[in-house]
Amino acid sequence: MPRNPRYDILFEPVRIGPVTTRNRFYCTPHAIGTGQQMPHVRAAVREVRAEGGWGVVNTGYCSIHPSSDDAPLPYSRLWDDEDIRVHALMVDAVHKHGSLAGVELWHGGGGTGNRLSRRGLLSASGIADDITYPGWINLAQSRPMDKRDIADFRRWHVAAAKRARSAGFDIIYTYAGMNFGPYQFLLPWLNQRSDEYGGSLENRLRLTREILEEMKTAVGDTCAIALRFSTEDLLEVPGNTQETEAHEVVAMLSDLPDLWDVKSSSWTRETVSARFSEQGAQEPINSFVKGLTDRPVVGVGRFTSPDMMVSQVRRGILDLIGAARPSIADPFLPNKIDDGREDEIRECIGCNICVSGYHDGVPVRCTQNPTMGEEWRRQWHPERMPPGDSNSSVLVVGAGPAGLECARALGARGFAVTLAEARANLGGRVTIESALPGLATWARVRDYRSHLLQSMANVDIYLGNELSAEDIAAFDSEHIVIATGAHWSAAIPDDRGHATRHLETGNVFTPDDVLAGADISGPVVIYDFDHYYMGSCLAELLRERGLDVSIVTTAGAISAWTFMNNEMADIRHRMIEIGVQIVLESKLTGFSGHIASLESIYAGGPSQALECGSLVVVGKRRPNDALYQALCAAGLQNVRCIGDCRVPGAIVHAVYAGHECARTIDEPMGADLTEGIAWERPRLTTS
Repeated sequence: MPRNPRYDILFEPVRIGPVTTRNRFYCTPHAIGTGQQMPHVRAAVREVRAEGGWGVVNTGYCSIHPSSDDAPLPYSRLWDDEDIRVHALMVDAVHKHGSLAGVELWHGGGGTGNRLSRRGLLSASGIADDITYPGWINLAQSRPMDKRDIADFRRWHVAAAKRARSAGFDIIYTYAGMNFGPYQFLLPWLNQRSDEYGGSLENRLRLTREILEEMKTAVGDTCAIALRFSTEDLLEVPGNTQETEAHEVVAMLSDLPDLWDVKSSSWTRETVSARFSEQGAQEPINSFVKGLTDRPVVGVGRFTSPDMMVSQVRRGILDLIGAARPSIADPFLPNKIDDGREDEIRECIGCNICVSGYHDGVPVRCTQNPTMGEEWRRQWHPERMPPGDSNSSVLVVGAGPAGLECARALGARGFAVTLAEARANLGGRVTIESALPGLATWARVRDYRSHLLQSMANVDIYLGNELSAEDIAAFDSEHIVIATGAHWSAAIPDDRGHATRHLETGNVFTPDDVLAGADISGPVVIYDFDHYYMGSCLAELLRERGLDVSIVTTAGAISAWTFMNNEMADIRHRMIEIGVQIVLESKLTGFSGHIASLESIYAGGPSQALECGSLVVVGKRRPNDALYQALCAAGLQNVRCIGDCRVPGAIVHAVYAGHECARTIDEPMGADLTEGIAWERPRLTTS
């Protein structure tokens, strides 16, 4: 299909200093959980973006010197010439598809840990942030940088920029944001210096200016020099000649960098989930920049709508449409718009599972894109599937996230697919849970797949069709895939922490009951030891119904796992805002039908009793595997069980299981699926 003319503006080339990008689609610097240790994985992840049409593809944060070490988090580095080879692998892969490659040079200053290098931390004035973010709490303080340190700091940037040029990068960043590097000099509360690098904004900006000028002198005739700048903090500081100091920074540097990359001052705010923000939510912090410079400006906003992208450009907000999460969910987003297939975009749902992968120190994962991180390891491509046998039939039972992805991928391979779903609609848990407050975008997991399935002539879908083991045995299909999901259990932990104990009273409900419309009377106590989104979402839902709600959890925070996807603080704020009582580090010991009895998880801690008309247990899920077990008992040998029906997990796990099943269904039953996976190997030296 031809491209819709209203999107033509997105495909205009943009000049960035001495280089030109072929379009306005810009994959901004973001960590992908590979660090320096997985160069082939990293190169393949970046290459598929270039192949998918992103005009610029950047690295994640790249340390310029061992005094900026973020271990154990997976960062990249350009410390010496050996590191050039590692980056050249990615640069060559990106250039192969006609895209520009960029590198984000980074020094953490006092905002990193140096746990591996054991170097002393450097900062503008030795002032420590009050960081309570788990994993970032540091037992070592930073020391104020003296004049020699500042000279070294500038020299390290220039040396890293030269190495970046040697690796072939087209765009080289310096990072003045998120309390890193020169940003610590910009903030008046972190910079208490009395020399020429402190005091006035002009002085506080001096180091950033010197770094930019020296990098441009070193490599600017061949590479563009970009400044990544966080605006939020300085937008709160009144300016002398402009509205705020953020405005003044842009006005004073104006055309020195070849590109302005404008971002949030906080990692958690930059990656706020769809539950707590809308598309384009960063406009208030970046909309002023273009009025103060004639250099191109890039910013992010979890953009998945091409109309929103066009609006940003036409209204003079951005020149380049930056993306991290949307490019993870669909590396081929630009090409699909170019081909008139915007209805096939695999839209980011904003769940932030990708963020959790980075925190886990593994290649980032994606609920929508199961191939993310597997491009090199397993040779999985997000848009291409190996052809299957069109004469071979597959019956998929269950149309939740696992079944939908399995059927879609099997259909793309050419198999004859029958998808049977007992409910009257597609999506399973996705359809149910996307009705929860803040989770509407999660329906995209269903919508993307159902849209493609309905266009496949080799796929038949039967809704309201609950099959028995006898029905399936009589179906005479070469392959049978059971994806019947899981259900929530009302069991609570015993004294050993195993969720096996059931309460012998009424008014005990599970999330399934609440979402099915059970009559819930208040006050409600939610006992949450699942630690993800469900407990707080149900609390919000029940508060919307006017019920008094308390959340009790054994953890030290509400939805404690959500530290991993940067939602934890937002969830806590929301619970406080809507008036949910929070009881932490407590276990439920009994429920009389009217009173929930609680004890501290610590011996000798306080006990308390909460008035409780309904108890909602948000704990463990159990597989709906009776059908699978019956088929196995009947002796069928061609049956696979996937997703929550096999092992309950998050939606990302179900989608991955469905995709893996479709990719490997022509492997022998019981085959070891780890065979043939490539692994990065360390290089051994004799020195």
